[in-house]
Amino acid sequence: MYLTAEEMAEADRAAIEDFGIDVVALMENAGFATAQLARKMLGNDVDGREVCCLAGKGNNGGDGLVAARRLHGWGCRVTVVLGSKRSELRDIPARQLSSVERNGIPVLDSEGDFGGAELLIDGLLGYGSKGNPREPTSGLIRRANSSGIPILAVDIPSGLDATTGQPSDPCIAANATVTFGLPKTGFLDPRAREKVGELYLADISLPKPIYSRYAQSPAIFGKDTLVRVW
Repeated sequence: MYLTAEEMAEADRAAIEDFGIDVVALMENAGFATAQLARKMLGNDVDGREVCCLAGKGNNGGDGLVAARRLHGWGCRVTVVLGSKRSELRDIPARQLSSVERNGIPVLDSEGDFGGAELLIDGLLGYGSKGNPREPTSGLIRRANSSGIPILAVDIPSGLDATTGQPSDPCIAANATVTFGLPKTGFLDPRAREKVGELYLADISLPKPIYSRYAQSPAIFGKDTLVRVW
């Protein structure tokens, strides 16, 4: 079952408000899944490898920051490049940024250099984003796409409409995407396929009744919490 952006927002709301799952717990699970796939993309050996996380001001950026912290703990040489001013980060992503810095991970502004990275993690824009990205996010997207560095998108490639699959100008062209809980309807559009790359679905602990509401069995995660869709 594929969800529109509005349906996904309702699923997230229900998990938080109706079932009492804290948004920080969902973010930690999403970030851990992202780090797992990043490790897989790096050949399952991350010690000393260079990774850069592009982090936006919303919860998508918070997911990316959690992944940055996890990869740092596994031995990666991690750098964070912010897609907005620090003062613009929302409350929970701001706390994740503080944790990242306390762990000794360098944090750069949107002009920061990521040319030495072996993998970019795209946590700039989430599934609720509409329209063409504005600066400095748009500039970061263009730099990432032209860098030749493999890109892992967090939940959805930044600039892709989660409901329609319409790519914005610009839009991240990811090598792989790890989407959370349930996939988005936009992924089914042929225009989206080249932006999404390999698609993985991650269990972030959405309750079983939410899956049942959308005619999807959580048993899909019975063997692994990270499942390759295509």
